[in-house]
Amino acid sequence: MVIDHPIFLESIRFIRSHLVANDLNYLEKKVLERLVHTSGDFSVQNLVNFSEGACEKGLQALKNGAPILTDTDMAAAAIKTMAENTTRNKVFTARMWFGKNNHTNLTKTAYGLSEGWKELSAMNSGSKSPIVVIGSSPTALTYLIDILENAKDLPSLIIGMPVGFIGVEKSKNKLISTDLPRIVLNSTRGGAAMAAAAVNALLRETI
Repeated sequence: MVIDHPIFLESIRFIRSHLVANDLNYLEKKVLERLVHTSGDFSVQNLVNFSEGACEKGLQALKNGAPILTDTDMAAAAIKTMAENTTRNKVFTARMWFGKNNHTNLTKTAYGLSEGWKELSAMNSGSKSPIVVIGSSPTALTYLIDILENAKDLPSLIIGMPVGFIGVEKSKNKLISTDLPRIVLNSTRGGAAMAAAAVNALLRETI
């Protein structure tokens, strides 16, 4: 059960009253509110990009018990409490698969996330297909998209919010060019907290 502090509720009301008019649906607005709250910056409303039905697909997957795979421990830590207080989805990090990396041409995170995806998707397909949350590593996002090109099973949702300057925007644009269900924060902005906030907004809607 989630019990919100009055200050949080006041913050959300303030954010809601100061957002510019938009065509976002109910769930998309909930995600946007959390992103603005987490960043303390209203400019993110001009950066968030949703594929059609992405939030609905992600919400249904969470209700079905889909696992959540993140690129960093920080993102996982930010999601776990909300998951435990709502639908109890299991949260995994790429680091759990680092030890098997024999591919020097891949970063640890790219390898770990891809191996985690392969293992988790093999056990959770269809309506329980994993949700992938990337708030740090553009190489992990790029490589995931590559291996999904010919894959039978696809993520229920990809949160694409790596942060930084090298390869970040390129990885996000690559995700946007696909038909994969996604929530992307355009530009060099992003981070573990932002990516986790998007998932937590959806987890809140499961109760």
